[in-house]
Amino acid sequence: MKLPKISRKFRLPLYIILSIILGTAAGLVFKKYIYGTADVIGTIFLNLLKLITVPLIFTSISTGVISLSNSKNLGRLGLKTVAYYLISSLVAIITGLTLTNIIKPGTGSNLSTLLKPVENLNIEAISLRDIIVRMFPPNIFESFAKGDMLPVIIFSIIIGFFISRAATRSRILLSRILESAFELMMKITEFILRLAPIGIFGIVAKIVSTTGLDIFANLGKYFLTVLTGLLIHYFVSLPLFIYILTKLNPYKHMANMAPALLTAFSTASSSATLPLTLECAEVNSGISNKISSFVFPLGATINMDGTALYECSAAIFISQVYGVDLSFGQQFIVIFTALLASIGAAGIPMAGLVMLVIVLRSVGLPTEGIGIILAVDRILDMIRTSTNVWSDSTGAIIIASTENEIDNAIFNN
Repeated sequence: MKLPKISRKFRLPLYIILSIILGTAAGLVFKKYIYGTADVIGTIFLNLLKLITVPLIFTSISTGVISLSNSKNLGRLGLKTVAYYLISSLVAIITGLTLTNIIKPGTGSNLSTLLKPVENLNIEAISLRDIIVRMFPPNIFESFAKGDMLPVIIFSIIIGFFISRAATRSRILLSRILESAFELMMKITEFILRLAPIGIFGIVAKIVSTTGLDIFANLGKYFLTVLTGLLIHYFVSLPLFIYILTKLNPYKHMANMAPALLTAFSTASSSATLPLTLECAEVNSGISNKISSFVFPLGATINMDGTALYECSAAIFISQVYGVDLSFGQQFIVIFTALLASIGAAGIPMAGLVMLVIVLRSVGLPTEGIGIILAVDRILDMIRTSTNVWSDSTGAIIIASTENEIDNAIFNN
């Protein structure tokens, strides 16, 4: 009997789920015999991710800023949209950080036995002055080499901004060079992500061979913490934005956008959902094409509320597992890095994984900590993607209302 073909967009998620199952089984059955091999596989995969992160973020953010600066719509409409996206992302991040600091899902878990001793971590107390000075290093190439993400992100924004202000000939040439470089980095990233099932198999097998099934029990508290943060942002924070700024019924808008939100949840891809999102916004909620055609594509580039919340919660959780108490200054770096990284990371495949590498490296936490949360990442990925699309939809209805570009008869029908 001929087996049905699996759609390309579902292949990688399915393979990742299978790799987690197989890695768990291999770790339980072979235990210490598989540890060495699994460690090599997992380490190579994480090293490949770290290898591509800096050039990918540099080209992604630079091209994103150039595109945004060159937009003819950047005036009042653009400023409103960007302001909303930054504020909503900040609210999401603070929600996640607050819950993770209160619940402390990583404190007291035995997951620390998998990780390097705290003495080996290069984490120092950082003041606000240090953060500001660190953004502008004397040698940007040293920051690139070290993977110091904060100055890399700032430098990328500066490069993108001034290229957009250059003479026409230079602007076109430099833009094309960066766009070509970004396309190249995306191709390399896509290749690395095709290896994700193998890498994740190694990471999971290594962890399970050491801890058994205890890892899943320990991750339950973390999973519920992140889920609670996402649900608060989804059903409380974003609806409050709509009600306060437009006086419209936010849950009516949510119902209007339901097909797009459910599609985003099932595919875990906001870009794949974009055509349906535009249709729901215009046909069901009465948002004009003028607003939707600008706000939603821009949101797909710079708005990642759910992902930003998740990354910050995951970073604090991993620090707790390591026994590291991040200072206020370090948590501010987590917030700031996630906020800036979201400008360009939304267009990257499996952006959550790439962003988490960026956030962990910004405060000196080892990226090996990613391995302990992969078991529940797929489910959270579906929820945070739907949150990203709902945040875009919230921004669209708010901007449309302030610009008198919404058909109330359609919205209320």
